[in-house]
Amino acid sequence: MTVVANRVTTAKAASLQAEKPNMLFVTLVSIAAALGGILFGFDIAVVSGAIVFMEQHFVLNNVQIGWAVSSIIVGCVIGAAISGSMSEKFGRKKVLTAAALLFVIGSIGTATPETFTGYIIFRIIGGIGIGITSAICPMYNAEIAPAKYRGRLVALNQLAIVTGIFLVYFLNLWIAGFGDDAWDVSSAWRWMFGVGAVPGILFMLLLFFIPESPRWLIKQNRPDQALPILLKIHGEELAKQEVLEIKESFKQEKESGSLKQLFSPGIRIAMFVGVMLALLQHVSGINAIMYYAPVIFKEMGAGTDASLQQTIWIGLINFLFTILAVWLIDRVGRKALLLTGSALMTLCLAIIGIAFKMGLTSGPLVLIVILVYVAAFAISLGPVVWVMLSEIFPNHVRGKAVAIASMALWAGDYVVSQAFPPLLSSAGPASTFWVFGAAALFTFFFTWRSVPETKGRSLEQMEAMWTAREN
Repeated sequence: MTVVANRVTTAKAASLQAEKPNMLFVTLVSIAAALGGILFGFDIAVVSGAIVFMEQHFVLNNVQIGWAVSSIIVGCVIGAAISGSMSEKFGRKKVLTAAALLFVIGSIGTATPETFTGYIIFRIIGGIGIGITSAICPMYNAEIAPAKYRGRLVALNQLAIVTGIFLVYFLNLWIAGFGDDAWDVSSAWRWMFGVGAVPGILFMLLLFFIPESPRWLIKQNRPDQALPILLKIHGEELAKQEVLEIKESFKQEKESGSLKQLFSPGIRIAMFVGVMLALLQHVSGINAIMYYAPVIFKEMGAGTDASLQQTIWIGLINFLFTILAVWLIDRVGRKALLLTGSALMTLCLAIIGIAFKMGLTSGPLVLIVILVYVAAFAISLGPVVWVMLSEIFPNHVRGKAVAIASMALWAGDYVVSQAFPPLLSSAGPASTFWVFGAAALFTFFFTWRSVPETKGRSLEQMEAMWTAREN
């Protein structure tokens, strides 16, 4: 009997291994969902081209310049804060559709204000949509992806973000070339913001063609609706097995809806790591580069057109190295990329600070080192943080946990974007970049000591991993 049982078990295991996921279906769905990252990337980059003209149009001081850039992040924090409860109640798909609508409204509103206050209001509205998509898009892709390919499918969100950034840098330069300096100040920045409605509408339309998250459906006691989706992804045997594993993971849920779960054994360490990674993604300085690239290049002596052209190089490097990260993340793992990237970022920020301190900014040195810094970020903190936030939390708390970590991410973004202009003018560029370098160095040591490798683990295995670390 034992021999027969072993043969049956072996045959079943072989059958499961023989089944391969339907990667065409999964990839198409993941690409559609990841396009929410286009909206994120658009808003990161569009303001870098518009702020130079808005400063003159509204006669802004340094604090107002920071507020013009960072006000969207207030909306992002709100969006991230409500994303968990909203997506748990209404599902990932419906909430993403609402977020796309908010982004469209925000894009049109920021293109048409007569006052600076009007601009700020609509910037915050659009930010709410961005905050929601930033939390839910990678989480949705993680929930629908096979474990073996989860890293690259979630990293598609970051690829969409940098694609949006890259395209908008070209768009900003193209729009600025339509008129003279006076037209740029009066109208160019309005067109830059208004064009954002196009990807917002496209994203909204594509959402009608993707399925709901099967894990959310099972949590809502609707496995009959989840099974057909999992069948399309995995095939019959693996789909049935995954339904059972997901159901089992939800049996651990106690005190449904309570934030106390986030501080229970096996989860609190995951929360700490997730929140720290989210903060470190931004306080290491990347958005100071992305938001204020033309301002930085002007500090180096470049004119308006030259600074916009140099910004395109940042977008191109960011795009190319994110593609490399998508290829590497499931091969070399998350931790190796984080360590390599943060070490390179530290070195680059130190060199940039030295160059400004010694007055060596007139040549190509600073531009080259900035591009290396962006490349290092693009293969590490850029995609890896989003992947890890989407995969390290157990099923029954994922929505709340990702929402809190995303709030921390946007809080870090706000501090950097609001503080950069006054810090640049008071402390100077050298000290400013050294501060970011210290944050990048801390990221290296934090990753080395505290961040585990999660490559190849199923979402249902994550809680056991954290519990084992705590015991």
